[in-house]
Amino acid sequence: MADSLVDWDLAARTAARLGGAGPVTTRAEAAAVVAELHECAATAVAHVEGLTGLTPAAGAPTPVTAVVDRPGWVRANTSGMAALLDPLTEALQEKSGSRPGPVARAIGGRATGLQAGGVLAFVSSKVLGQYEVFGTGGRLLLVAPNIVDAERKLGVDPHDFRLWVCLHEVTHQLQFTAFPWLRGYLESQVQEFVRVSDLDPAALRERLRDVVASLSDAVRGKPLEGDGPAGLMALVGDPAQQAVLDRVTAVMSLVEGHAEFVMDGVGPDVVPSVRTLRKRFGQRRKGVGPLDRVLRRLLGLEQKMQQYADGRHFVAGVADRVGMDAFNTVWTSPGTLPRKEELTDPQRWVDRVITPY
Repeated sequence: MADSLVDWDLAARTAARLGGAGPVTTRAEAAAVVAELHECAATAVAHVEGLTGLTPAAGAPTPVTAVVDRPGWVRANTSGMAALLDPLTEALQEKSGSRPGPVARAIGGRATGLQAGGVLAFVSSKVLGQYEVFGTGGRLLLVAPNIVDAERKLGVDPHDFRLWVCLHEVTHQLQFTAFPWLRGYLESQVQEFVRVSDLDPAALRERLRDVVASLSDAVRGKPLEGDGPAGLMALVGDPAQQAVLDRVTAVMSLVEGHAEFVMDGVGPDVVPSVRTLRKRFGQRRKGVGPLDRVLRRLLGLEQKMQQYADGRHFVAGVADRVGMDAFNTVWTSPGTLPRKEELTDPQRWVDRVITPY
């Protein structure tokens, strides 16, 4: 798009250049990993459906699993982010009635593209898997080099770990294929964010640069002032915007916590070393060193870790109180989704949604 906030092609090239290839494997080893990840993804489907009681909606597209390297993950995500953010920029420009000139667009897009590429390079070295929601959507991505790297560093059984990761990602796949309205709901919240936003595109770009510049400071070892910016949360200040963000945080905490609940809930009959995996993987999520922890905080990844914890607490709390069938009421409509304050108090959701019936 001509007025894109970010030069996404440049971002992808930058991330591919900076992200590294991952651990060393032979051609035969790499082929075996790819084959086993496809097998684990297929195997995980029955386990997830059995534990959750959910099945894909009638007419849902056949799931596609793609085992990718780091550049492949970056390409998928630049496409998805462009599909999400470019309409946001366009809507803000129409709302403000102002558009930058062609030179300003080119310079601004390139500068932000370089910065976004640095962010994507870091994340592309950490992420294990992902279900694509935006953009083309519908694919389950498994990042083979990162999965191999993680299982080696954690010293865990490779087959168990690969199946465990697939259980998490297949749960996301099932959430969005069983309840297609969920994707539309998230997209509507982005549109609502635009409606209540009073930022013009130039201000949005400037604030985005400030956040990403703080990442560059961290890479160079410059100390943070106070706690530093809260990742991309620093872009949000208006109460109406915060209300939208709270709704999005609640639904993302739900889907992440649900996946966490499932990947542990299958038990040792399916994943014999599940308890060891949880213990060691929990330490990995804290970051392996001071710089890694700083980067996670600046990127907002620490908040994502809290989403995992709050969401799992909510899912487990509701399931313990009313059972999984009643818990699945949560997927009925936007009105039955948890509110942010209910994530840490599951009984409030039960009282609001289940008890009246």
